Amino acid sequence: MDEGDLRRILSINLKRYRNFRKFSQTELAEKLDISIPFLSDIENGKKWVSPRTLAKMADVFNLEAYELLRPAETIPDDAINIIEKYTADMYTAFGQSLEELHNRYISDLSNKKK
Repeated sequence: MDEGDLRRILSINLKRYRNFRKFSQTELAEKLDISIPFLSDIENGKKWVSPRTLAKMADVFNLEAYELLRPAETIPDDAINIIEKYTADMYTAFGQSLEELHNRYISDLSNKKK
């Protein structure tokens, strides 16, 4: 694997994650503190990134940097959707648990006052 291969892999993954998060190139460039033309060149496999920019990309997408450099065939197309679904389910379950704890707490307080 050479630098060109890594650029192609990064470009594919970067576009995939950006589109999934519904970021425009402008929004992502602002978050990464880079120019829009530079981001476009990265997404087209023409430019490479500094370690700092790669780390920022990973942070923006809540990933580890190496995940942006995995060949696309090892990242199933629906993996991001699955992760998001389970994350949403986890937050829903967590919210329900907090609500139940809150209701029990209020109930216990009411019972102690009686």
